[in-house]
Amino acid sequence: MTNDNNAKPSASDDARSEQSELDSSQVKSGEGHTQDQKVTNNEAEEPDEKRKGPGKKPLIILGIVVVVMLVVALVWWLMTKDQISTDDAFTEGDAVTIAPKIAGYVTNLAVKDNQFVHKGDLLVEIDPRDATAQRDAAQAQLGLAVAQLHQAQVQYDLAKVQYPAQLAQAKAQQTRAEASLLNATADFRRQRGVDPRATTQQNIDSSSAQVRSAAADLENAKAQVQVASQVQLNIRQAETNVEAREQQVEQAKAQLENATLNLSYAQVRAPFDGYVTKRNVQLGTLVQAGSSLFSVVSKEIWIAANYKESQLERMRPGNKVEITVDAFPDIKLHGHVDSIQQGTGSRFSAFPAENATGNYVKIVQRVPVKIVIDSGLDENHHLPLGLSVEPTVTVE
Repeated sequence: MTNDNNAKPSASDDARSEQSELDSSQVKSGEGHTQDQKVTNNEAEEPDEKRKGPGKKPLIILGIVVVVMLVVALVWWLMTKDQISTDDAFTEGDAVTIAPKIAGYVTNLAVKDNQFVHKGDLLVEIDPRDATAQRDAAQAQLGLAVAQLHQAQVQYDLAKVQYPAQLAQAKAQQTRAEASLLNATADFRRQRGVDPRATTQQNIDSSSAQVRSAAADLENAKAQVQVASQVQLNIRQAETNVEAREQQVEQAKAQLENATLNLSYAQVRAPFDGYVTKRNVQLGTLVQAGSSLFSVVSKEIWIAANYKESQLERMRPGNKVEITVDAFPDIKLHGHVDSIQQGTGSRFSAFPAENATGNYVKIVQRVPVKIVIDSGLDENHHLPLGLSVEPTVTVE
């Protein structure tokens, strides 16, 4: 009995313990459900907060960006409002075509492509034999002309002495002829005036013949005097001959100078400091006078910038210019506006625009502006002609 009574309470106790465990599990499950529900609610609320919270940030960021852009734009405008730039600009310089003045074979080629040369340096030498022969012939002609001049001067000096003496001799001969005529006439008269028995007819005829002979001698003497009287004319003729010979000497000197000059043309030299470019001649080439051998580009370069006509209002000669070179971004050049061309580029083109038509379309014209480089060039790094540059002119 004792064992049965003791067993019953144990069963009821077990039942109660099971009930309590069931209740506790329900309570725990309820609490767990409540916690899960809270977690779910929290997770549901978080996206809402995320959606509501960051919504103002993009607007703020956008506003800041807009303000910064406006400030940057204002600063940029203030810095560049007095600056005028263009990318239609190129390097320019003097480029001279070298051509010979005489024809011949090239016997010496002293330069290479793109070689730097100084003024007066030998570039090309042409066979000088033809020019030397011409020079020698001209020199011989000059010697002959000088000899003829000396001969004419001697004749002139002789004429100044000889012709006056001939005139004096002719006058003396005339005087003697006149005296002879007087004597012959007097003798004839005596023969005619004496008694015919005291003379003979032969004597009379002889006296008459002497008169006629003396008269003829007188006429001849007068003619000689007349000829000798042209002494001044003869002297002038000799003097004119001297002047003509002097002109021949001057002409021979000019021919010799021309031949010597042509001989010097056999050596073609550099007209200024620069670089040899576009060489199209080889050793042994037969060149003609005026044919292109190569070009020499000067070291001195400038900028030819084609600005729009709307950009020229405040641009003046002397304005400072900053220049960048596309080929060498690290090079910064400084210069100034030298001059503005008095005409647009199209006005001086090979085919100027003809605007007197019914289909006219207005196009902004460009005006070339010459910009001189003041500093920034590297002596050891020459800029080729035609490089693209971007000048920026600072106007007032």
